Amino acid sequence: MAVYLLQAGYTPEAWASMVKKPQDRIAAVRPAVEKLGGKVVAGYLSFGKYDIVAILDMPNNVSAAAFAMAAAAGGACSKVKTTPLMSTKEGMEAMKKATAASYKPPTSRAARK
Repeated sequence: MAVYLLQAGYTPEAWASMVKKPQDRIAAVRPAVEKLGGKVVAGYLSFGKYDIVAILDMPNNVSAAAFAMAAAAGGACSKVKTTPLMSTKEGMEAMKKATAASYKPPTSRAARK
């Protein structure tokens, strides 16, 4: 399973509805995530640009994108952002592969003088 950070911001109308009738939105989205083969690992309300964050285990990018699209299409979110996450082990593997890539960066002006 791949791990994703899901961040969403609610519309004023969605907030008005939730203030009038409080509800656990993580519990509400869990069945949709599970229907796509995923699992909600954790979910939180948050302050700032995004109102809710969740960590999702999803089978692949297509399933993660499908959930993000469904959430965005629902109309209650003003923004939805999905970020793939890597474990530290995966990041270290990527660092090792980066060395083998033999990428040559452009030279800076200072290096050309």
